[in-house]
Amino acid sequence: MFWALLILAIAVCVLLPGLWVKQVMAKYSAPADRYREQGSGGELARHLLDRFGLGDVTVEETAAGDHYDPRDKAVRLSPDNYAGYSLTAVTVAAHEVGHAIQHSRGESLFQARQKLAKAAVVAERLAGMLLIAAPIVFILTRTPQAGAATILIGVLSMGLGTIVHLVTLPVEFDASYGKALPILREGEYLHEGDLEHAQRILRAAALTYVAGSLASLLNLGRWIAVLRR
Repeated sequence: MFWALLILAIAVCVLLPGLWVKQVMAKYSAPADRYREQGSGGELARHLLDRFGLGDVTVEETAAGDHYDPRDKAVRLSPDNYAGYSLTAVTVAAHEVGHAIQHSRGESLFQARQKLAKAAVVAERLAGMLLIAAPIVFILTRTPQAGAATILIGVLSMGLGTIVHLVTLPVEFDASYGKALPILREGEYLHEGDLEHAQRILRAAALTYVAGSLASLLNLGRWIAVLRR
C-alpha cells in the first residue's frame, strides 16, 4: 500500500512541473514582437556566443526542443524561439548559451553529467535487455533467485539514468541563474521591468528536467516494488 501511494504521489508530481513550465513559456511568448528591434532568440544566441569567444558554436533551429548539443557544439532552439522575438525566445536562448559557456569552461558538474549520460545510454539498453531476459532465465534455470538477480541488475542499471537526471538539475539551475540571468541583467538586453519575468522563464527552463527526474524515479520505484513482492 505504501509503495502504491508513493508511486501515485510521484506520478502527480511528474505532471505538475511539466504543466507549469508550459504555462510560463506560453505566457511570455506574447507579445510575439516585443524584441523585434533587438533581434530574435537565434540572433541573441549568436551575439552572446561571439561575445564570449565561442565562435565555433553554431546556432540552429530544431523541432527537437531547445537544448545545447556538446558533441556538435550547437545551440539548438525550437522554431518559435529561434525566429521569435518574444521575451520567452530571448530568455531561453540565453539559457542555452549558458550551457555552451559551461562546456567551454570545462565546469565539473557539466562534465560529470556528460560522462554519466553516455554511461546511462549503455546502462539503459542493458537494463531493458536484462528485464526482458529475466523470465527466460527463470525458465532455463528453474530458480527464482536467478530471475530475481537478473531483474535486480536491470533495476540498478536503470538507476544510473535516475542519477543522471539528478545531476542535471544543478547544471540547469547554473545555466539559468549562474549564467543567463547575470548576462541579461548586466548586458541590459531586456526592456525595463522584464527581468523579473525573465527569472520565471529561467526557472521554468531549469525545471524542464524535474519532470524527467521524477519520471525516472517513478519507473525505478515501480521496479523496486515488483522486486519486493
